[in-house]
Amino acid sequence: MALVSARVTREEVEKQLHGRGADVRGTVFRLLLLVALLLSLLFLVVLLLTIFFEGIGVFADRGLDFVTSGTSGDPDSAGVWQAIMGSLAIAGFVVVLAFPIGIGAAVYLEEYAPDTRWTRFVNLNIRNLAGVPSIVYGILGLTIFVQTLDGFTGGRTVIAGGVTLAILVLPIVIITSAEALRAVPNSIREAGYGVGASRWEVTRSHTLPYATPAILTGTVLSLARALGEAAPLILVGAKTGFFANAEGASVLDRLQGPFTALPNLVFGWARQPGETWADNTAAAILVMLAVVIAANTAAILLRNHFDKKRET
Repeated sequence: MALVSARVTREEVEKQLHGRGADVRGTVFRLLLLVALLLSLLFLVVLLLTIFFEGIGVFADRGLDFVTSGTSGDPDSAGVWQAIMGSLAIAGFVVVLAFPIGIGAAVYLEEYAPDTRWTRFVNLNIRNLAGVPSIVYGILGLTIFVQTLDGFTGGRTVIAGGVTLAILVLPIVIITSAEALRAVPNSIREAGYGVGASRWEVTRSHTLPYATPAILTGTVLSLARALGEAAPLILVGAKTGFFANAEGASVLDRLQGPFTALPNLVFGWARQPGETWADNTAAAILVMLAVVIAANTAAILLRNHFDKKRET
């Protein structure tokens, strides 16, 4: 009886593996998934093509002048240079603050913290914070970094905006880094402990190098989100209209002066009447996409580098 049952089970498994027999529900489900994927790609392609054809004329007429010019009330001379500098400054705060703190917190939670009720409570709250709307972080930044700590940040400045967005993406960095560390096979850790290595040596020389490609992917995704956020920056003081920086201002003066970012510039220009402003908005979106793609390309190159290093 047991032999007959084993044979029947094996035949059923082979039938499923080789696709013999009609699986109507499975086929319908696959088709629905394919349709959902194609519809999503269709909407994305239509949106990108629309933005491209509306914005490419600006670059054809003005060339790099659109990129190197500052903000202006004249649509024919307005550019995105100040917004690019603001976005890069904010990205710098995210890299300096969110990445090391988030990766360090993930290492502690996965490699050092005991599996207790308190640790599970902390993990649950980190995941909840990752789902909080960005406008809530904007209110937090307005209350703390603009009003309470205005003596340090200078009020409505790029410092307040950068720290706010660093806090916004911090839970995402922790979650993605923790998942990358959790995916490391335990055999790698056990091999290190087996030759007498300490926990720190195993984490530094084995666990982190193995998880680095996945950590880089997660951190760049969080950076891309920070570069695309507009609502928190509006609350902490990002400009959506024309402004000018003082000539010869130092780096500190620029950090504590008026600022804007690419998403806020797009938001401000989109509200202006006229076809020229609409074309400028589309061109600014193309610039923002280029910045995000450049960041993702750098992450892919670094990930491939660490993958090859890990394999060798």
